Amino acid sequence: MAEQNSGQDRTEQPTAKRLADARKKGQIPRSRELNTTIMLLISAVSFFYVGGHFGLELLAMMRSDFTMERTLLFDTKAMLDGFSSDALNALLMVAPFFLLTLVAAFIGPLVLGGWNFSTESMAPKFSKMNPLSGIKRMFGGNGGIELLKALAKVVLLGALGGLLLWSLTDEFLGLSQQSLQTGMIHGGRMLLWEFLALSAVLLLVAGIDVPYQLWSHQKKLKMTLKEVKDENKDTQGNPEIKGKIRAIQREMAQRRMLEDVPNAQVILINPTHFSVALRYDEGQDRAPVVVAKGEDHMALKIREIAKEHDVPTFSAPPLTRALYYSTEIGEAIPAGLYVAVAKVLAYIFQLKRSTSQKDQPVNQPQTIEIPDEFKDLSHPNRRFER
Repeated sequence: MAEQNSGQDRTEQPTAKRLADARKKGQIPRSRELNTTIMLLISAVSFFYVGGHFGLELLAMMRSDFTMERTLLFDTKAMLDGFSSDALNALLMVAPFFLLTLVAAFIGPLVLGGWNFSTESMAPKFSKMNPLSGIKRMFGGNGGIELLKALAKVVLLGALGGLLLWSLTDEFLGLSQQSLQTGMIHGGRMLLWEFLALSAVLLLVAGIDVPYQLWSHQKKLKMTLKEVKDENKDTQGNPEIKGKIRAIQREMAQRRMLEDVPNAQVILINPTHFSVALRYDEGQDRAPVVVAKGEDHMALKIREIAKEHDVPTFSAPPLTRALYYSTEIGEAIPAGLYVAVAKVLAYIFQLKRSTSQKDQPVNQPQTIEIPDEFKDLSHPNRRFER
């Protein structure tokens, strides 16, 4: 229980980084049974297409070798020349088959684990030369699985091979009554069908081995909770450090925001919690822009700076809350609040003009109406037309 609570059990699925690192090291799922089965099946099928050609070429080679002229029997170089010629012809004859087999050898790995080239897996490891490690692998869990697969192949191939021989006994005995050429063709075709059947039965072993190899590979790469947390710290950074960075970023953003307060035309306030600073320059802004906003302590800070720079304040609680929740810093106010904000700005501009020209006092607007859609503040992330 203590081990489970400490997070040391490998219960977590491998992360993308873990899988990528394993792939770089050459650790990808592989099934030798799948590779062998694919090679045998492709070889068997290819023999059906090129087997007749092989037979005819071999028959022509034998006729040529056994019908030598009498004069060549006394030539000491004739045997070597004949052998060289036959070897070259045989190599050219089987070259397409070998090439097809080579291609088949790459199909299995590509199907299961994909193409992967790793220099780390090619590096020599002296631990693999340790006989104790080899014995441990032989008698370990994988050694038992390999033994079971070997026994399964022996049983399947032996049973199918014996069944085929028993069912084709009459045909094999009848080959002796056929001509040489007919018997060779018939016998070769029977052997090809048996080869194909024996290769196909290995699909049963491969069908069991492939899911097992995928499961075993995934199990080896499983991680503990601590490993997952450590990896997150390495890739995304320490949460404490990230928190400090975010705090510094917020502080810098707030400092820049407060620097824009002196450029505002008015500070809309809800006397208890909120402050919103609006700027409107007819030559620059198509609509009033929120240059700063805050609540509680930050709201008081905005008001202090506004007082220091003689920026007027206007108490309009519903309008202030609507602007606070519907507009981000640097954005123009929503179109639905144009009329309400226009009344406030008109009053501020008239107030400044009357103060400078010593005109009669300006009446402050008593009611600032806002649309109903801005009264519901339960969804602060709602977007409004601007």
